[in-house]
Amino acid sequence: MPARNRRLPRHLSWPLTSTDICSALGETPSSALQLSFFDHHWTDGTLLKARWVPPTGSNYGTGLPPDWWSSVWITVGPISSSERVTARQVLREQALPELRNWVEKARNDSEAWALSRHTIAWRYVDQSLHLSHDQQPYQPVKLP
Repeated sequence: MPARNRRLPRHLSWPLTSTDICSALGETPSSALQLSFFDHHWTDGTLLKARWVPPTGSNYGTGLPPDWWSSVWITVGPISSSERVTARQVLREQALPELRNWVEKARNDSEAWALSRHTIAWRYVDQSLHLSHDQQPYQPVKLP
């Protein structure tokens, strides 16, 4: 990303680009797939997070707009610029294929699964990934 468009301090970088994510998922951002890039760290060290927004509405004005229903929101957090290259490689090799499977599951799984909120998140610790499903504690990613 050009320096003039950066919203990050010079010592931080995003480990993935929108192109990385879209090519791994085989689709472009749309109302069913939202991408965002945080300009600050998550307190728990998360680098990549995806949320499933179920089709829940309300006629009292507090529900989500219907075009957000059944959508996936993906957010990338920043990392120290010195760790960006290795984190990017690990995320691309390990997290993005699993993210693709998770998005497919979100769109094709049972109605019971689709009607509740779900998340998947990765953080990078000591040159390895840790994974969390639905706000559970992070666990090291087990390689095949």
